[in-house]
Amino acid sequence: MAKKQALGRGLGALLKNEETDITSKYSKQKDPSTVGSVALISLSSIETNPFQPRTTFEEEALKELADSIKQLGVIQPITVRKLGYDKFQLISGERRFRASKMAGLEEIPAYVRIANDQSMLEMAIVENVQRQDLDAIEVALSYQRLIDECKLTQEELGERVGKNRTTVTNYLRLLKLPEEVQAAIMLRKISMGHARALLGTTDKELQVAILEEILSEGLSVRAVEELVRNQNIAEKEGKKVSPSSKKSKGEQREPTEIEQSVAQTFTEKFGFTSSLKCGPKGKGKLEINYKNPEQLKKLLELLS
Repeated sequence: MAKKQALGRGLGALLKNEETDITSKYSKQKDPSTVGSVALISLSSIETNPFQPRTTFEEEALKELADSIKQLGVIQPITVRKLGYDKFQLISGERRFRASKMAGLEEIPAYVRIANDQSMLEMAIVENVQRQDLDAIEVALSYQRLIDECKLTQEELGERVGKNRTTVTNYLRLLKLPEEVQAAIMLRKISMGHARALLGTTDKELQVAILEEILSEGLSVRAVEELVRNQNIAEKEGKKVSPSSKKSKGEQREPTEIEQSVAQTFTEKFGFTSSLKCGPKGKGKLEINYKNPEQLKKLLELLS
C-alpha cells in the first residue's frame, strides 16, 4: 500500500535562521557581482530547494539531458537565491542542476535573485506545476502546500498558478481519495478522469474495489461513472452495497441459451476461445481472443 508523502516541515522550521534569509541580508545592500544577474556558479555551492514539489526524477530522462549538456552545455540558466557568502539555493531548474552534476560539470549558469521564503515556495511550485510531466497528485500536493504555508484561498491560489478555482478544487479533492487510488494516479495507471469519477462516492472501500476493476478490466471513465451512479442509486433505495469489485458492477445474471450457443460456437467450431459477461436488462459482452495476426485475419474472414 502506497503511503502519502509528507508535505514537509513548516517554512519557519526550514529557514528560521536569519543568516539564511536573503531578504534581511541583501534587500538593502545587494551584491552587485551576482544578485540580479546571470553568473557561473559552482555546483558545490548550490543547495537544493526544500520547497521542490517534484518528488521523482526519471533517471533515463536525466541521462539524456546530461548527454545533451555534455555536447551543448546548459542552454537555459537555472534560478537561485543568494543565501550568504558563496552559498546559493535553487528556486527552479533542479533537473538541469542534477543533469549538470551527472555530466561532470563544475559550474552552471544561474540567474541570481532575491526571494523570501514565501516567494521561494510560490516560484518553485508555479514553475513546476506548469510542466506536463508532473502527475496529478504531485500537483495537488503542491497546491495544498501553497494554501497551508502561504495562507492562500483557493481563488488566490488559482490566480497564482493561472488556473480557475474549479480546476484547483478538482486537484485538491484527489487528496481525499484512498492511498491505493492516489498511488495509481502517481504511477499513471488511471487518469484524472477516472479519479474524478471515483470521487462521485465517499465510500473508500468501494473506491478501492472499483480501482481494482479499472486495472483488471480496463474500464473507461464513462463505465466508472456508471458504476458509481448505480451504487449511489442502490444506497438511496436502501439496498446493501457490496464493496467487492464484481458486485459493484451491478446485478449479474446467467447467460441465455443463445448467448451460450454463440460463445460455444466461437470456441468449438472456429477455434477461438471466448468469454461472456452478462449484465442486467439483457446487456452483455462477448470477448473473442486470438493468439496472433493470422488468427485475427481468419476471424475477419469468418465474420465477413
